[in-house]
Amino acid sequence: MAFNEKKIGRENDSPSVDHDSYEDGAFIEPEEKDSLHRGLKARQISMIALGGAVGTGLIIGSGTALQRGGPLGILLGYSFVGFVCYLVMIALGEMAAFLPHKKGFAGYATRFVDPALGFAVGYNYLLKYLIVTPNNINAAGLVVQYWTRSVHIAIWMVIFIAFIFVINLLGVRVFGELEFWFSSLKGEFFVALIGLLLMGIIIDLGGNPKHDRIGFRYWRAPDGPMGSYLLSRVHNDSLAIFLGFWATLTNALFAYIGTELIGVTVGEAQNPRKNIPIAIRRTFWRILIFYIGGVFVIGLVVPRTDDTLFVATKSKTGAAASPFVVASTLVGIKVLNHVINAAILIFVMSAANSDLYIGSRTLYGLAVEGKAPAIFKKVTKGGVPLPSMLLCTAFCGLVFLNVSSSSAKVFGWFVNLVSTFGAITWMSICYAHISFMKALALQGKSRDDLPYKAPFQPWGSWFAFGATLIITIFKGFDTFIPFNTANFVTSYVGIPVFLILWAGYKIVYRTRVIPPRDVDLVSGIRAIDEEEARFVADEKAKGPRSFGRKLWDSM
Repeated sequence: MAFNEKKIGRENDSPSVDHDSYEDGAFIEPEEKDSLHRGLKARQISMIALGGAVGTGLIIGSGTALQRGGPLGILLGYSFVGFVCYLVMIALGEMAAFLPHKKGFAGYATRFVDPALGFAVGYNYLLKYLIVTPNNINAAGLVVQYWTRSVHIAIWMVIFIAFIFVINLLGVRVFGELEFWFSSLKGEFFVALIGLLLMGIIIDLGGNPKHDRIGFRYWRAPDGPMGSYLLSRVHNDSLAIFLGFWATLTNALFAYIGTELIGVTVGEAQNPRKNIPIAIRRTFWRILIFYIGGVFVIGLVVPRTDDTLFVATKSKTGAAASPFVVASTLVGIKVLNHVINAAILIFVMSAANSDLYIGSRTLYGLAVEGKAPAIFKKVTKGGVPLPSMLLCTAFCGLVFLNVSSSSAKVFGWFVNLVSTFGAITWMSICYAHISFMKALALQGKSRDDLPYKAPFQPWGSWFAFGATLIITIFKGFDTFIPFNTANFVTSYVGIPVFLILWAGYKIVYRTRVIPPRDVDLVSGIRAIDEEEARFVADEKAKGPRSFGRKLWDSM
């Protein structure tokens, strides 16, 4: 059912809005020739989000979290950040379903808060994807080296960069379908991952070649339940336990970052007011189940003191560093190594593919708002923002940092950068949603009339904002024990960059925070309603869907 704009208001019934002061390009959709195409279905959006969010955070990063926080610490840390992620997702879903425009997070911050914030958020998110794409390409190259080192890793990196560029060049419909199938291969690993979770439980209960019933052995001393991170430096057991738990929060933050990229795909989503909430719910619960279930099982069957666990800056990225492989190796199961290695390759390549897509759309959105050179809003006949994609692809050259530094160090630097940029994005989403809710209340609009009403509000967005802020401020605590310049810079450089972007734009253009009573809640709504109505009418004209089609679209 199309959203009824009468409940919120019409475009000509908003006399209080000063468009000259607050518009700043936020309400104007690009012309059709310069516009993205709405070709993504709910299943494709959900799979794209999975492609960007599920990867090294679970397969590799969980080993570091287990070693530092212990089995109980990692379970608590990933559960807490998972709840924060849920609050961010539903806040985003409420805004995206109300106004599914083609400008990403920058558009919501510009429209509901301040054009300066929109500018800073847009470039912050762009920076995240300029970093995370080469990070995943780097991981893919390292994974391939598990099988052969006869080909230099740089050759593999060039091949992988060319591969994702060509897929993104084909247009949103082809990209969406290819990414769905590409991520569906990853979906096959989700089935395998469920099998691994069951295998872990079976191993734990004694169903292994050694017939060793592990139970909660690794939750007891000397392995668990909590870690003792930096004990040799802080010389305090209680403090070391707390630092170990806190370290799991920062690892979990990196693991969950990427779920919010649905907020960028709304501009190319079919029937967005229906499909976006569906995609958000599906994506979050799938990721939550895999992550929480995965870290719980890992904590059961792998001791945190095992030397083969991957620890950032000390081990190589690859299947040998996966806790799942460690678990099978400890009890004498060796046949899964190649299977898991292939799954990791699919994971990171699907993530890199999604990252290039979302980075180019973020830059496109900035250009549409006039916050980036106009050339970046140009699109091909197929709706591909080619100039934006070329620039984002060029940044993949950062992957060659491994030539002068170890892969593990570069991996750690990228994780620090991505988690900071991602956390700032989460906080910006929450703040924009808080402002959106204030505007609705002060203008006499009911959230009950929205196409999607997020639960646990308004406290949910406030809680997510505060929790993410605290984690971000203290996530680089270990860079001081002792002080490590490279890790400190990569852990915190994102904060001053964001503040400089925000303050610089504000000073140059003299923008001001939009009062809630003056936030425009109606411009552009009618056009979206009409577009949605046309889509529904076209779908009805096609006749009833078969059972198989309904099942396929529900995936």
